Amino acid sequence: MLFRQLEYLVALSRERHFARAAQACHVSQPTLSEAIRKLEDELDVPLVRRGRAYEGLTPEGERIVLRARRLLADRDALRAEVGALRGGLSGRLRIGAVPTASGAVAQLTGPFCTEHPLVTVAVKADLRAEDILRQVREFELDAGITYLPADLPESFLAVPLYRERYVLLTDAADSLAPGASATWAEVSRLPLCLLTEAMQGRRVLDEVFAEAGVRPEPRVETDSVAALFAHVRAGRWASVVPHTWLHVFGVPHGMRAVPMTEPDRTVPLGLVVAAREPRSALARALVEVARRTDVAAALERLPEDQGSSFAAGKGR
Repeated sequence: MLFRQLEYLVALSRERHFARAAQACHVSQPTLSEAIRKLEDELDVPLVRRGRAYEGLTPEGERIVLRARRLLADRDALRAEVGALRGGLSGRLRIGAVPTASGAVAQLTGPFCTEHPLVTVAVKADLRAEDILRQVREFELDAGITYLPADLPESFLAVPLYRERYVLLTDAADSLAPGASATWAEVSRLPLCLLTEAMQGRRVLDEVFAEAGVRPEPRVETDSVAALFAHVRAGRWASVVPHTWLHVFGVPHGMRAVPMTEPDRTVPLGLVVAAREPRSALARALVEVARRTDVAAALERLPEDQGSSFAAGKGR
């Protein structure tokens, strides 16, 4: 059995298409197909359901893929450990983030890359919270930045980073928007553009609206925080966004960011990695950076001269 065969099988499971899997592995489709057939012969069990096209993995194939991901992750971790002993940590760090946490990722990747110049980082943003936990558990990600539920499984190690709070983002000339602060009930009556219900960030908002005794009826929904800003800029919509995105965009010209009250709600977000030991050198190094980085304080700083009105409102 070769690691390459396991890589082909994992790629096929991920891509769900022989040609795309072969392309991802930089080989021809016949090469990938033959390698998987040889793996089936060696294990003496069918791994792939074959018809005129790819029809999925067999139950045995699904179990083998889980083992294969772990073996490949252990191989990569061993390479990173050896590389660190020779001349410093190297390899590729894979991080996933929920859309609302994208602004926090750079607070960790910056110092991480400074400390480990031989490591490259791949960030997958706009993931759902449940997908991040699944991909960390199945070795598709080394770490994730996501919401921290009270019932986070013991198979994960979490490093709290900051607490997300929410602001009303609206057109500066909008006469319907409240003044120095806005209640959730008031905001529910505005023409809203919000994240889709499939996103954890939207589910959090719906919980707070429900606590205020109201239910929002957004006219526009999206899976992108950047798209929320774009719709507000168009002058017709208002939105509810995490305060951390003001750190990225500031309060754009022609808009207002209004603190939200009644109820006052914050939600914890943090870094999650697999709790298994030995932990990979890359994940261990990222955890060390996260533990000594004050992400919360960094996200409070807004771009110069763009956050004064919000800062003034926040103190009321």
